[in-house]
Amino acid sequence: MDVAERAAAAQHRLPKTKNENMVLTKEELISLLQNEVRILLHLASKVDRNQLDYRPTPKQRSTIELLRYMTIMGPNLIPAIKTGTFDGAAFGASQAAANAMNFDQVLAAIEKPSAYYAQELGSMPDADFRGEIDMFGRKASRGSHIVFLALCGFAAYRTQLFLYLKACGRDELNTMNLWGGADGPMQG
Repeated sequence: MDVAERAAAAQHRLPKTKNENMVLTKEELISLLQNEVRILLHLASKVDRNQLDYRPTPKQRSTIELLRYMTIMGPNLIPAIKTGTFDGAAFGASQAAANAMNFDQVLAAIEKPSAYYAQELGSMPDADFRGEIDMFGRKASRGSHIVFLALCGFAAYRTQLFLYLKACGRDELNTMNLWGGADGPMQG
């Protein structure tokens, strides 16, 4: 399910609010997105290069395709949410560039958005996060769109990557790898 499909599927489930209070500070949101990048890099480091073409079913993305998508998802969503307009041509160009990347290039590209999130979101006035936009057929605040599409998207896709790794025999991976981005025993 891509970004637009996730947004459309959840349109009716997310409350619309006129409340001026923020649930997350700008700094917390940036930190959470940067943590998602860190966890994704940790999980990507567990990929066996001989299994980059693994896909659970013929219609699902392969491991390398999933990682390539992760290089462009957040960096393309943030400007779309800031402006309230999704640029399909820019997304397509980003996707074509990502599709040409090898695994090492993908790893380097996954790391880049960490500073980008700090710059792009850090420069947004708080009022802009509360401004309502219509994105993918769903009216909500920019902040809500960032959390739902980017932050939740990261969590969903890194979980998918984790499941791919487990299916490829990485039995030593556990909840610490998925949610903490670290090797180690699960905390009891």
